Amino acid sequence: MSDGHGPTPETPSPETPSGWSAEQPPPYSAPQASPWTAPGSQQQVPYGQQPPPQQPPQPPYGPKAQQPYPPYPGQQPGYGYGPPPPALRPGIIPLRPLGLGDILDGTIKLIRSNPKSVLGLSAVTALLAAIPLAVGQTFLLQSSAALYTDPASAGTELTSLYGILGQYGGSLISAAIQFVVVTLLTGVLTRILGRAVFGGNLGAGEAWRLVKGRSPALFGVVALMSAIMLVPVVLYVLLMVVIATNITAGDLGWVLGLTFLFIIAYIAYYLFFKTRFAFAPAAVVLEGRGPIDAMRRSWNLVTGDFWRVLGILLLTMILVGLVGGILTVPFTLVGTALGMFGPSSAGMMVVVAVLIAIGATLGAMITYPFEAGVAGLLYADRRMRSEAFDLVLQTAAIEQQRQGWVHSSADDLWDPSNSARS
Repeated sequence: MSDGHGPTPETPSPETPSGWSAEQPPPYSAPQASPWTAPGSQQQVPYGQQPPPQQPPQPPYGPKAQQPYPPYPGQQPGYGYGPPPPALRPGIIPLRPLGLGDILDGTIKLIRSNPKSVLGLSAVTALLAAIPLAVGQTFLLQSSAALYTDPASAGTELTSLYGILGQYGGSLISAAIQFVVVTLLTGVLTRILGRAVFGGNLGAGEAWRLVKGRSPALFGVVALMSAIMLVPVVLYVLLMVVIATNITAGDLGWVLGLTFLFIIAYIAYYLFFKTRFAFAPAAVVLEGRGPIDAMRRSWNLVTGDFWRVLGILLLTMILVGLVGGILTVPFTLVGTALGMFGPSSAGMMVVVAVLIAIGATLGAMITYPFEAGVAGLLYADRRMRSEAFDLVLQTAAIEQQRQGWVHSSADDLWDPSNSARS
């Protein structure tokens, strides 16, 4: 029986499917909640009833939501709470723009991570350059000792061929050897550094194989830089030769003053061009550029950050000078004392030469890799700052971490075509 208000739940109605009541909506009849709606934000409302009024949302943690902490000094906006995550560091440096501490620490890590290649090659290079210099200084010390014991020999001993070779021959030969071996060493160390940034080690043999084809361009860069540095000196020497023909005793004061001013100006000249072309060897080895193109590339990279690059290079020169002096001076002092006041014999000359060579080798063995490392990391820093190159390095580092090893193709990432702002 029906009371006129519709069928009962026990009595199916021809207007509703069997087993469903009017109060219970059939399946799929109500619209579903959006998948992006938070759970619990919508209530199920029975069919035929009005939905309850909406209540304002309550804060999740008490009456007032917690506000973010103010950013710490230097923090970029958008990081939220706390400091940003640390940069990737698969190798000797973090893959972000570098500070002075990062550069010095990365250089030390370069030496420690591959000491056999870095220090071994540096020691061989330093020894090759030190031997002729030590022999020449030994001859000079023997000549000075003869002058000390017999002042009458001043007019003959020091002007003889023996004295000239002792004073200049060893230095000239050492300079020529340094020109060759130090240039090659710089290229090899730069190539080792390029792999060490990603955490990979490169042996001396493989590094030489990769650098061998770039040797002519490296020598071209060094020759051009040497010419630039020597031009003012040659011009000044020619000027002094002209002045010397007409100088009198009363003119000696202003000549000395002119020489002092020239020295000051030349130091500024030397530091300016050394800073401007500091990245040319790295551009030759890592980017495969020619000599002139590499020097132009270095000039452009330094532009905009000249004083910072100059300051770091100057500080590096002071540091390596102090460390090299600490290692060199004791051997040099002992060798000088033996050469000046020891017995004049062939055996003593050999001992003096060995002591001087050991001191020079120890000093240069630290100087060469440290200067090359700082210049190479400064080059990487300037590319990260001016070309967003850190994004390229980070992407490559993540892929290499996924693979679990550093592939030799990482060397190709230094090509300027891979820069984010190339």
